[in-house]
Amino acid sequence: MIPAEAKAAMQGAIPSILATCSPDGIPNVTHISQVWYVDETHVAASYQFFNKTKRNIAANPKAQMRLFDPKDSGRWVVEVRYIRTETSGRTFDDMESQLEAIASMTGMEDVFHLQGADIYEVISIRRTTFIPE
Repeated sequence: MIPAEAKAAMQGAIPSILATCSPDGIPNVTHISQVWYVDETHVAASYQFFNKTKRNIAANPKAQMRLFDPKDSGRWVVEVRYIRTETSGRTFDDMESQLEAIASMTGMEDVFHLQGADIYEVISIRRTTFIPE
């Protein structure tokens, strides 16, 4: 279950990280604009450009996300399993509106285009700490 305190890291203020793995074991790590709270056990990731990520998820639906809380620099490690991609509906529409706002604030209106909302089941989520060296 996703704890309430993790929701702040799902507002798109700081890009998240999504790590996947190919069938041959080659890792792929990419930044994603949004991880969106769907319900107590699901999140959606904005699908904008991820060709390699999409191929990896099709072959191996398990992935890991790193989320960052803009209020206190907290970090969350989220183990997920890909379920489906939505290209319409409430989650897609809400994410598209948020992405348009992010694009407008960063001057990237021509670059950011939501192709889909990738829905993931949350297998586990835990807060981690950052200790600078």
